[in-house]
Amino acid sequence: MNNILKSTPLVLALLGAGIVGGAAVEAVHHVGTPATAAVLPPMSPATVQSPTTGDRVVMPDFPAITQRYGPAVVNISVTGTAQATPDMSDPLEFFRQFQHGGQMPQKRVPVRGMGSGFIVGADGIIMTNAHVVKDATEVVVKLTDRREFKAKVLGSDPKTDVAVLKINATNLPVVTLGSVDNLRVGEWVLAIGAPFGFENTVTAGVVSAKGRSLPDDSAVPFIQTDVAVNPGNSGGPLFNARGEVVGINSQIYSQSGGYQGVSFAIPIDLAAKIKDQIVAHGKVEHAKLGVAVQEVNQTLAESFGLDRPAGALIANVEKGSPADKAGLEPGDVIRSANGKPIISSGDLPAIVGLAQPGDRLSMDIWRHGKPMQVTASLARSSDKVAAAPSTSSDDGGKLGLALRPLDPQERQQAGVRAGVVVQDVAGPAEVAGVEPGDIVLAVNGTPVTTVDQVKAAVDKSSKSVALLIQRGDDKIFVPIRIG
Repeated sequence: MNNILKSTPLVLALLGAGIVGGAAVEAVHHVGTPATAAVLPPMSPATVQSPTTGDRVVMPDFPAITQRYGPAVVNISVTGTAQATPDMSDPLEFFRQFQHGGQMPQKRVPVRGMGSGFIVGADGIIMTNAHVVKDATEVVVKLTDRREFKAKVLGSDPKTDVAVLKINATNLPVVTLGSVDNLRVGEWVLAIGAPFGFENTVTAGVVSAKGRSLPDDSAVPFIQTDVAVNPGNSGGPLFNARGEVVGINSQIYSQSGGYQGVSFAIPIDLAAKIKDQIVAHGKVEHAKLGVAVQEVNQTLAESFGLDRPAGALIANVEKGSPADKAGLEPGDVIRSANGKPIISSGDLPAIVGLAQPGDRLSMDIWRHGKPMQVTASLARSSDKVAAAPSTSSDDGGKLGLALRPLDPQERQQAGVRAGVVVQDVAGPAEVAGVEPGDIVLAVNGTPVTTVDQVKAAVDKSSKSVALLIQRGDDKIFVPIRIG
């Protein structure tokens, strides 16, 4: 339903050549506590005086960072098998399929992939991406001193794309872990990995943004950089100017499959939390609030009476979830959580992602033009809940919508208690992306059940309105400027 994402020609690509098919690697459910690594203190980057402000500016010493921590970066080779696709243009293959009634056993062929990783424990604990080792039957780790080790996958978490490996070695060089909290947009960063198999390649750039939310990766508030990373860099470290690892290089946006100036890394704070759970238990438990959120732009801010476009706008609340039990509703705007401000919608999953099931989340929200406080007790993400039933609403002439009530059968099929359906669309609503067949569930966060309620809500708005639209199984607020 997100027209912006549908219209963009860019493609989100994983950076590692992960295995397709083959037997899944099983997680180990108990491992010993790793030996304490001899971690070197973080480096002190050189500083110079800014010619414009007079402030001290950090100047990274990339050669020193590479020399000190480069040996802790490893290359990862994976082997697995995938089901071969029959070549039906081959007459002999067609004849073989005909002889076996189309049920001829499928061949499995070897598949290989590559990626990067970094050592966090002197006793052989290594972090990388989950997609690098997905479905691998054998994982080989190669160090910078040319030694190679077969690695054991201690555990893998597809939700955050973090995996932990173990090799049988001691006294290994290790990296120093930093924190994203201290990372600033515009700060220098450096990546080390094996793009296209070129081992120990060093590239550098700056932090372009923090807290980026990507499609299907809502649990990870990515660090966006302009560091050149390519297939094979996946799972490798992203260093700050002090030589501390602040992220794991994971994905790129690309039209060609190669680097085009936009890359993303998993914040090390989140990755380290996942690593600790895997090392201790062989599995990961995620906390869950149970809301779908979207960004608040200027039009939505005006519609909800906010003084500025900031916060996480709740588009949907799962029935029976912690959010539902706490009383959160579609149309609420979460402005802070546990005292931390929510500027973009990606800030919320970042906070929830660092929490544990059972933790309490105190939120400042904006509802119907007034501030409120709500506290939720987070659940496990594996806890199943039913889809939230919703109410419905709509507007009329000012927006260019032709509406009618839903009949009982339509309400049952859509999973809503009431609502109005869009019969035809033109003008501002059409420009905003509303389509015939959409169900309007709320106006400016207020549920509506009749066309008159929609018209009344629109009449009270001066510049814009926000319609909560359901299209299929998706729900999203659509801001519309009043024509």
